[in-house]
Amino acid sequence: MGVFLIAVAAWLARIEDWRSYTPLAGGGAVGGTKEQYVSEEKPSGLIRWLTTVDHKDIGMLYGVYSLIAFAVGGLMVVAMRIELADPSMTLLSNTFYNSLLTSHGITMLFLFGTPIIAAFSNYFIPLLIGADDMAFPRINAIAFWLLPPGALLIWAGFFPIPDIIPAQTAWTMYTPLSAGVGSGNQMNAGVDLMLLGLHLTGVSATMGAINFIATIFTERNEKVTWANLDIFSWTILTQSGLILFAFPLLGSAILMLLLDRNFGTAFFSVDGGAILWQHLFWFFGHPEVYILVLPPMGIVSLVLPRFAGRRLFGFKFVVYSTLAIGVLSFGVWAHHMFATGIDPRLRASFMAVSLAIAIPSAVKTFNWITTMWNGNIRLTTPMLFCIGFVSNFIIGGVTGVFLASIPIDLILHDTYYVVGHFHYIVMGAIAFAGFAGLYYWFPIYTGRMYQTTLGKWHFWLSMIGTNLTFFVMVLLGYGGMPRRYATYLPQFATMHQLATVGALILLVGQMIFVWNFVQSWLEGPKVEDGDPWDLGEDNLTTAEWTWFERKLQTAVTDGGEEEDAELATDGGETVTDADDE
Repeated sequence: MGVFLIAVAAWLARIEDWRSYTPLAGGGAVGGTKEQYVSEEKPSGLIRWLTTVDHKDIGMLYGVYSLIAFAVGGLMVVAMRIELADPSMTLLSNTFYNSLLTSHGITMLFLFGTPIIAAFSNYFIPLLIGADDMAFPRINAIAFWLLPPGALLIWAGFFPIPDIIPAQTAWTMYTPLSAGVGSGNQMNAGVDLMLLGLHLTGVSATMGAINFIATIFTERNEKVTWANLDIFSWTILTQSGLILFAFPLLGSAILMLLLDRNFGTAFFSVDGGAILWQHLFWFFGHPEVYILVLPPMGIVSLVLPRFAGRRLFGFKFVVYSTLAIGVLSFGVWAHHMFATGIDPRLRASFMAVSLAIAIPSAVKTFNWITTMWNGNIRLTTPMLFCIGFVSNFIIGGVTGVFLASIPIDLILHDTYYVVGHFHYIVMGAIAFAGFAGLYYWFPIYTGRMYQTTLGKWHFWLSMIGTNLTFFVMVLLGYGGMPRRYATYLPQFATMHQLATVGALILLVGQMIFVWNFVQSWLEGPKVEDGDPWDLGEDNLTTAEWTWFERKLQTAVTDGGEEEDAELATDGGETVTDADDE
């Protein structure tokens, strides 16, 4: 697969003059040299979506893909929670439960978490920095189209394919289980297909990261400097740097695991192989948490001040804390391995760094709270999700600090406490920030407005469901309930039933979201004003809304060559043409 991708890249590099490429964002004719593409208009229908290299179209594709994955992963966990309402095995077999457990984790992290961030960043980073498009539009398209086959490979075990069963390794794929050692069913080809699908998603993320770094460094409007670069772009830049160091390591580890499984090598099937896999996996796995959470932090840092009526408090400290998290995230991986018997001196150093990384996260939290303090708060749906993000992130962060302590981790490791902590971050924070972004920018990519009442119902049901489900899991962990079990002792039944009720409340909330999102996209009231959130009243309009205003005024679908307009960010002064005189 790697050789094939290199061959494709070489062939594209041979026939393309990358730097002379002019994106046909406006759909009109583009004059230039022979190397430039000239088109009267975009293709329409299915051909448009299969061949597009426009960053906004690709952002939409990422969004649709990730929301489908979110639905699939959500339905998997609903089935698991219904099974867990009863202590014994009732609806699902233990092996199928393990299959759902494995695929749910991988789906939510690799097929939803990373792509939903790519949806926002592809659509809005060029608009925020005043670029025409991404630095490498075709590579951008290739990065997306690697994801659908990756998803099919990961889910292949659930399809009616003879002799193929779903992987049951859990999302961490610990060896020697995942290496097929023993008499279990883990030598089934379903595990190999899952590993290949994961490899594709990693290649996709790496290609996207290179593209974002190149775009932010080289394609910024001359008025957008490092001093006034918006906070969302800062978090995407940091995330892309983490991806460049983390995902290739995961790809290498997966390749070694595939060689063990199919060609008789002995990377992980010998003494010490299990510890080696954990070191390699968690060197990727913990930065992955920050790969997922930093851009949502950027969304909240961008959206929350808009509805607090003031600029983000301590912008520079938010940027510095973002960079600090990026650096420190590579020094905490072994806190997942405190119970493995590694050298106590090594454990102590990782405990210190794990405690230290809470500091920049706390800086962000206090900055968000201070931004709201004495502000002109407007409780719109995006703002509600931002506030929900902050509160859930505090709970998830504080519970994580306890796990950074070695003696406490030795007691709570592999209990439901870890599940509750992790899901407060992944669902309570990352997904909430994603919803805040979807509602905030809904007028831009649909041209319509959603139903506000349904949006608030979505928030409150999600907030109640999240806290009921995952706080109960924290309590289950304190009670000693181990995670990843399909059955349990009867004394845990009440707590599990409460968690199942919370999961069903979450499900109802997401059903309302889907209805509101689709129905409003098709039939919602059209937006006639380029400032639907009245950001101009507080001088908080940012570049993407300026672009949207021009789009409405000129009736140009996708931009094109425009005169310089005001570029405002969260972090600096509004930059106008007059400032250059």
